[in-house]
Amino acid sequence: MQQDYDGGDLRVGEVLETADAYTRHAVTYRGGGLTISGILNLPAGDGPFPVLILAHGYIDPEVYTTGRGLRREQDYLARQGYAVLHTDYRNHAGSDDDPTNEVRLRLGYTEDVVNAVLAVRSAGLPYLDGERVGLLGRSMGGGVALNTLVVRPGLVDAAVIYASVSSNTVQNFDRWTRGQPGAEELTAEIVEAYGAPETNAAFWRGVSPVTYVDRVTEPVLIHHGTADVTCPIQWAYDTDAALRAAGKDVTLQVYDGEPHAFEARWQASIELTTAFFDQHLAPTSP
Repeated sequence: MQQDYDGGDLRVGEVLETADAYTRHAVTYRGGGLTISGILNLPAGDGPFPVLILAHGYIDPEVYTTGRGLRREQDYLARQGYAVLHTDYRNHAGSDDDPTNEVRLRLGYTEDVVNAVLAVRSAGLPYLDGERVGLLGRSMGGGVALNTLVVRPGLVDAAVIYASVSSNTVQNFDRWTRGQPGAEELTAEIVEAYGAPETNAAFWRGVSPVTYVDRVTEPVLIHHGTADVTCPIQWAYDTDAALRAAGKDVTLQVYDGEPHAFEARWQASIELTTAFFDQHLAPTSP
């Protein structure tokens, strides 16, 4: 999971939408030899605004459109004064293609998020505060966020994880790939490349963020509902326990009866998220 990252060349493009409290722009940035697309919700005013990078959950790239997947969060957080950059990831929307990403266990998405942060921090745009950057990931994007925290400790200032996939990559492989209808060819390619978890346990430990939680330096807030049938809440308990055992600053917020997408308690969760980012991305006193 270790490699060099070279994110940069953040370009804020056309206005896609104008709301009362923010404008929505198309954006691109570079990293790993690819151009990655996304959207930026930019609050009204001069800034500079603290920045939140959003990592979305799984949506079939064939039907995905730019900025899709976290619209509620994009809107709400921009209204609280955050510049919200939602990365589309490679192979999505206007991003360049990477035909190796599925066999590489989608680790390219982690590269895209790391490079998004680096692009923001190096952009030098007067309305973005590159010294105050948070990360929010949901479902598959929660796993991307966890990966980001362990491959580049200290890259962001705080992270929020919603209804995340497991921090043990074998559990994700077994739930969505191995043994699943239509995934036989991909399973065979992955096993040929790396070996099965039973025959090459060292590799699978090496690509699981739970293996490296001792590296995490940022405060982490985890939201998960007890009625989540997509990503079992036990995964949140396990990730929380691993972070706590490593002495990390982690808070697990459990929502009784909430499903994967969050419904009745979403407002409570996003208010808690905002307070968390407000605390950890507050301006440094002069």
